[in-house]
Amino acid sequence: MSKAFVRDPEDGEEDDERDLEALEVGASGGAKNYITPAGYARLREEFKRLWEVERPELVKTIAWAASNGDRSENADYIYGKRRLREIDRRIRFLSKRLELAEVVDPLQREERDRVFFGATVRVRSGAGEARCVTIVGVDEADPARGRVSWVSPIARALLRARAGDVVTLHTPAGAEDLDVLEISYLPVD
Repeated sequence: MSKAFVRDPEDGEEDDERDLEALEVGASGGAKNYITPAGYARLREEFKRLWEVERPELVKTIAWAASNGDRSENADYIYGKRRLREIDRRIRFLSKRLELAEVVDPLQREERDRVFFGATVRVRSGAGEARCVTIVGVDEADPARGRVSWVSPIARALLRARAGDVVTLHTPAGAEDLDVLEISYLPVD
């Protein structure tokens, strides 16, 4: 039977599989998943919580709901199964990401005068605006906190630069020159 007839269109499983493939191959430029120790610990903790706490509790709820009889109109059973699929999908995703992870501790970096993974870089734009960015793994990126993925355009522009260098950031709005003011390697929480 075709998958189209047996899968719930709300599952989104195909989308998640495509996202995982993109992260494995496209976004990271290969099979590497560079990540800081704190980022790895967060992923591992989420995996552990889902696998050891949330999933077993949900399985109990589903078993209880199934024992009540008619499953076709049993909301606990229907929504429990849907949530279980979501959890299993996330567990598979996290498992792959942890398997591909290559933990890089920025504090262990010997060459600290150039920008590499884990660096916190203070830059000034051509308009005179100063900002700090920390180069982290794909799974840790949080632009609101100044954390950018190592495959992002700004990180690629900054990689291997030294303090005092001027790098060119290519964006959809055009090219922008950035002055590298300071490079530091701090613990990433």
